[in-house]
Amino acid sequence: MKGRLLFALLLTLAIVLSACAAPAAAPTGEEAAAPAESAGGGEGAVTEFRGIWPYVVPPAGHFNTFVSTNRINLGIYHHLMQPPLFLYMWADDDWLPMAGESWEWVDDVTIDVKLPEGAVWSDGSDYTAQDVVDTFDIVRLQGLTVWDFLDSVTAVDDYTVEFKLKEPSNTVLRRIFREINIRNSSTYGEFANKVRDLVANGADSESPEWQTLLQEFNEFRPDAVIALGPYVMDMDSITESQIVLPKNETSFMADQAKFDRIVVFNGETPDATPLMLSKEADYATHGFPPATDQQFQAEGIRVIRGPNYNGPALYFNQANYPFNVKEFRQALAYAIDRNENGIVSMAESAKPPKYMAGFSDNLAPLWLTDETKAALNPYEFDRDKAEQMLLDLGFTRGDDGVWIDDQGNRQEYELTAPSEFADWSAAAENLAEQLTDFGIATTFRGITFSQHPAEVMAGNFDMAIREWGAGNPHPQFSYSIDFNAYNSTGGEVEATTEAGPGMSFPLVQETDCCGEIDLADLTLRAGQGADKDVQVPLVNELALAYNELLPQIPLWERYGNNPAVEGVRVKQWPPDDDPVYLNGTYADPFSIVLIVTGRLEPVDQ
Repeated sequence: MKGRLLFALLLTLAIVLSACAAPAAAPTGEEAAAPAESAGGGEGAVTEFRGIWPYVVPPAGHFNTFVSTNRINLGIYHHLMQPPLFLYMWADDDWLPMAGESWEWVDDVTIDVKLPEGAVWSDGSDYTAQDVVDTFDIVRLQGLTVWDFLDSVTAVDDYTVEFKLKEPSNTVLRRIFREINIRNSSTYGEFANKVRDLVANGADSESPEWQTLLQEFNEFRPDAVIALGPYVMDMDSITESQIVLPKNETSFMADQAKFDRIVVFNGETPDATPLMLSKEADYATHGFPPATDQQFQAEGIRVIRGPNYNGPALYFNQANYPFNVKEFRQALAYAIDRNENGIVSMAESAKPPKYMAGFSDNLAPLWLTDETKAALNPYEFDRDKAEQMLLDLGFTRGDDGVWIDDQGNRQEYELTAPSEFADWSAAAENLAEQLTDFGIATTFRGITFSQHPAEVMAGNFDMAIREWGAGNPHPQFSYSIDFNAYNSTGGEVEATTEAGPGMSFPLVQETDCCGEIDLADLTLRAGQGADKDVQVPLVNELALAYNELLPQIPLWERYGNNPAVEGVRVKQWPPDDDPVYLNGTYADPFSIVLIVTGRLEPVDQ
């Protein structure tokens, strides 16, 4: 075990040195100098915040922000241009106004959202309720999950939107307020009108005319991203290395944000590492390996570690034997030292889940009873137990120590993961070594991060590393990811645009804990209604079933290891115990909250 730990640490150090020597997408020459020259000190200097996110450049990259494939996606920074109605504040159980101003329950199925009056888009068009209605009609065309809960979205007046639910629900606020970024009718209104015409004529997602319109929309390519938020994309600034988001001076949010512009460098972990170490960037959200984490601290760079409420998991292609046998998956859960896997991947920012319930341990006290927690199997590392379980299944060991199943098949497989995700790649490398040591001969192959989800959805894998859990306070969202995201029932993951068999995990299962169980129906019901007391027993049943069935094996829960530079362009980040960090890196990004509220300030001029 110590040998594997040393090997993994040396590997991550090599990644750091390699990244520093040859950053693939780091800015060079005039591109690197342009932001720095304008962001220096002195009276009248332009202030800027520099982040990092991987994006696809034109001509492959496009500006239809509804369509995930190849769009110029700036991730969390997209909220600064086309914000959602609200962001959830985890510590306060409250909502931060973004594109919405306030909201109220009119009755148990009706929500009214008030919009700021007088707001305008960056193209000069007025921001009204019609923009919100059109946005939701477009996502209806796309079949997004929010419409499983919605009956209608209508404009009461120019600044009031009415959301009518199919039935009472306390989970739908997240999907309405946070999951949908608002776009402008001046760009997308024509398509929204066509959707309403189809609905009025009785068409649905199975209708040929609906599919024709969806294809037409997916091929639609606007000329620009029109912004409502405090920043707007400068189309002339887009290069392979960076995009500049100057202040959107006409935005009603402009006065709150303190930076004159946002610069987003292009790149994954190998590209982000030298940018952060040189303090050319101010903040990054990437999964940095332990050696890089330590180097940040040695350079005096703060590392912020908030919970992200999810993490990587080992997925199986259950169309193939023996992956479709729960006892086999359970045996592998015992055979994997998840603590070691977390240490070599992200050190103190990786914590193996205690409950193995399919959602974050941080949320367990809010949802699981003491009886359920006591019944959950922690799958503590135990190779002897794992071996006995395989022997009980009729497996034998070959002369070389590799297991042979009861059908005579040698247990030799490939494990894939996104090659650019340093944390997941490190987890996969270590996992392949651990499984091989146990007698499951495993080789790791990295696949580019943009292609890997499609490969998994298409069923082109033996084993793969993808996510478990969700950054949402209600476990129903986590189970939607666990059961549906990479399954034949797919559609929960933005990067997944093509249907496929995925992990081929049937959602009707026979269990020891709960008898025959329909996981799709139970997951749906766990999110219905507004009475938490009714939902808790359903969540507990899901937790027991997940713990027994292990559709995937959660490896560890990811906490941020986000480098945050102070004193160069950003004056200071809040202290480590500030409750804003409970928002996590991605769920309701604390960095975006700090920027839009003006809590994050530039250095003194």
